[in-house]
Amino acid sequence: MCVPGPTEHVPTRRYEPDTRAGAICNDHMFSRSARWYDAFYGHKDYAAEAERVTAIINDARPGAASLLDVACGTGRHLDHFRSTFARCEGIDLDEELLAVARERLPDVTFTTGDMADFDLGRRFDAVVCLFSSIGYAVTVDRLRSAVAAMARHLVPDGVLVVEPWILPDNWTDPGTTFVTVVEQGDRKLVRVVTSRREGTLSRLEMHYVIAQHGHIETADETHILGLFSKHDYLGAFRAAGLEPAWDDDGLIGRGLVVGVGPR
Repeated sequence: MCVPGPTEHVPTRRYEPDTRAGAICNDHMFSRSARWYDAFYGHKDYAAEAERVTAIINDARPGAASLLDVACGTGRHLDHFRSTFARCEGIDLDEELLAVARERLPDVTFTTGDMADFDLGRRFDAVVCLFSSIGYAVTVDRLRSAVAAMARHLVPDGVLVVEPWILPDNWTDPGTTFVTVVEQGDRKLVRVVTSRREGTLSRLEMHYVIAQHGHIETADETHILGLFSKHDYLGAFRAAGLEPAWDDDGLIGRGLVVGVGPR
């Protein structure tokens, strides 16, 4: 897919560009929409994606038993990973998303933290960052920080799997606009998304309308994702001490970056 579409990931942060070099301003975005998140992604095949990623991990590190999901959202991938990995954990910046994840998976440990700067004090056979969440690193510097933080949580020979956001060369101008409608009995959910490119960034404006039992609720969000090149991703992995490989197909056509740590 060349432009954001109905299966795109809703981000875990808000970013407002600042004129100061390197300045980033984030705030949480799901105080209202987190409880609607899964309704809009009910069609996504989390089970098949988890199975594919598990096969990649086991091929690189047979017998892997522990996994950390970075930017785990509502825990849908973890729900499937935990059938294979004895120890699964998740980390996300947004408490509202994590509240949904904790309700879904009460036996899984979830931590609130920024993907670019976290330290859990423990290591895993595998670390994953899926559904293009890495795009919310926004800048190349923070991309490198995020990959480095993930790599630090790997055991020797551990495996890191990152699903990229849309590559700059694959972005189709002037962007796209689409509407998703979900009907759940009397409850109707509508999401309108329009996107555009701003240099090395992509901006998604989202508007939600939720109607139920004679009431209508609305919410608006702005999502900024960095348009990182393949060179940026591979460079971040190498800078973190990982030898990367690029899979062009990936899970939904955006590719995958897979890196194995040193012994």
